[in-house]
Amino acid sequence: MKLARFTHSAKEQLGIVEGQRIIPIPETVFSGSMADLLCDLQTVKPILEQLVQTAAASINLDQATLLAPIPQPEKFIGVGLNYADHVAETGLETPEFPTLFNKQSSCVTDPDAPIYRPNISDKLDYEGELALVIGQYCRNVSVADAPQAIAGYTIVNDVSVRDWQIKSPTWTLGKSFDSHGPMGPWIVTSDSLDPHNLELRTWVNDKLRQHSNTRHLIFNCYQLVATLSSVCTLKPGDVIATGTCSGVGVKMQPRGYMKPGDRVTIEIEGIGRLSNPVLQEPESNSFISKTPLS
Repeated sequence: MKLARFTHSAKEQLGIVEGQRIIPIPETVFSGSMADLLCDLQTVKPILEQLVQTAAASINLDQATLLAPIPQPEKFIGVGLNYADHVAETGLETPEFPTLFNKQSSCVTDPDAPIYRPNISDKLDYEGELALVIGQYCRNVSVADAPQAIAGYTIVNDVSVRDWQIKSPTWTLGKSFDSHGPMGPWIVTSDSLDPHNLELRTWVNDKLRQHSNTRHLIFNCYQLVATLSSVCTLKPGDVIATGTCSGVGVKMQPRGYMKPGDRVTIEIEGIGRLSNPVLQEPESNSFISKTPLS
């Protein structure tokens, strides 16, 4: 099942994607957030399945605006050096323990929304990644039990500003610029696919830059959940981006950084496509305000 956040007729809603249509979930069926829905999914899913079978009302996908399925995850965690081919292209040693970092939740942006190249750097890079979404509160779970904590999977572009990434050993600054966490286009529930055998491709414009399969993950989804939950409680709606494969722009000769006018598209088998244009950050993007600027 594909679960989406979207707007239609100026109203934000949750829905179920079936082919080229979205079936809105009525508030009489469920009225909470996507994180709430994921937490209650086992109870609500039979009702949603019945809704798919009986729904009279649906919306064409091209008439809706898809939103990031989890707009403000409490935890947005990235994994570095998690494909052998990416480790090889960096010239580093294969890690014996996951390389983990935070992406600030303010970086999350929607499918087809702009990725802004910041005015303070032109070293803007893409990283196509499978991301898992937590559906249950969990702490100290084993690898064997970890699948029960995962509600589903989505696509993340772990956009990176390379010079700012290396300014800090934690990588967080270079991973957290506004608009540098595209996510979507929806969440595919965990019972619908095997996360460890999915083809992954990334294009910049019409050029294929990345191509691998999630079976090449060094630390798989369940191992990552077990590791992280040994430290902190994972909560419904937390997002873990599992790392990128080889083909990143920083390792190309000449460098293959994204520039204004480009479009980056990530496709993961069984999930779909996440595509975003690249624009230059507006010069006026500076403010102190009681409310965020739109």
